[in-house]
Amino acid sequence: MATPRRMTRPATRPAVALLVETSNAYCRDLLQGIRDYLREHGDWAVHLTELGRGGEAPWFADWKGDGIIARIDNAMIATAVQAKRVPAVNVSGSELAPEYPAVIADGAALSRMAAEHLIERGFRHFGYCGDCRFAWARDYGRHFVAALRQAGHDCAVFDSQPEDSTHWRQERRKLMRWIEALPKPAGIMACYDIRGQHVLDVCRQLGIAVPDEIAVIGQHNDDLICAFCDPPLSSVIPDARRAGFEAAALLDRMMHRRRVSAKTIRIEPLGVAARQSTDVVAVQDRQLAAAMRFIRENACRSIGVRDVLQAVPMSRTAFERKFRSQFGRAPYEEIMRIRRQQARHLLRTTRLSVAEVAERAGFSSGETLCVAFRKQSWPSPKTFRSTKTASIKP
Repeated sequence: MATPRRMTRPATRPAVALLVETSNAYCRDLLQGIRDYLREHGDWAVHLTELGRGGEAPWFADWKGDGIIARIDNAMIATAVQAKRVPAVNVSGSELAPEYPAVIADGAALSRMAAEHLIERGFRHFGYCGDCRFAWARDYGRHFVAALRQAGHDCAVFDSQPEDSTHWRQERRKLMRWIEALPKPAGIMACYDIRGQHVLDVCRQLGIAVPDEIAVIGQHNDDLICAFCDPPLSSVIPDARRAGFEAAALLDRMMHRRRVSAKTIRIEPLGVAARQSTDVVAVQDRQLAAAMRFIRENACRSIGVRDVLQAVPMSRTAFERKFRSQFGRAPYEEIMRIRRQQARHLLRTTRLSVAEVAERAGFSSGETLCVAFRKQSWPSPKTFRSTKTASIKP
């Protein structure tokens, strides 16, 4: 049964505790999003100190205030937050303390994006390397497998066990056996970037070529971790800044005793930061691989299928048949998919006008971009942007 909360109206300047670690890029972006909200909607008396993942905050035992935003990653944090009996928002996908509303990354969208990224590179064999300690990592694995199954592919899942985290040598041996057993070439999704680094380290020890034999994509897009990987790690980009903004807005409503309808708010990712760990087209047909590379590099330059065939000469009929058989869509559909993806990214992350976004994404005009969105049953570019403003940095 949920612990009853003391729902008193906050003072003019509410006192808010932030139990969010500062040790990783995702959480630092969460905190930036909270700060974005405060710049627009007034100030709080915030209590925040340096904190590692799942770490203790000694000051919190004596803290008294009006609301909490917390990464409730373990039972200790859950108990500490529940004891305060004030409104709280969880920004972890741990599934602990379900009585609190949560603002988390959209695991289905994030995993689908990773799957599509690997499929687009021509892979037909896949693996998922998760971490059973985290509910969100298990959730991503289920969604990754489901996305691949929907596309007609199977996926091997690494058998992560709780004791592995304290015995790296033992887990490394397990990872070696698992990666060696995968049919090659294969694309692997790691549940977060450090896990991706583990996979790359094992591939290097085994002498497996990355990305030609094994391609790896992580999640979080921590620039430092991805850059220190060998080779640099591709990663799905979560919109942590927007998650922080939405969590702050939700807590603000709760502290003022306003109605809160959503129990869980899931934030869509921004896209994929493609780096060397997936920089490959895993297709045996060299002409088809070259054509896909040309499309990726030039789709936003107003090219058509004729331009592709000028760069990689072959029969148009044979090219379109082979392309559809390998990638599941026609060449022009792939060009349009990349343009729409770039347009969405620009709308989320810049203040360019719709016409400017259209031009940079390879559309002839803002009207053409609107038609492309409408064909996908998406909201108009302006409406799309208005629901994503928290992700646009000032």
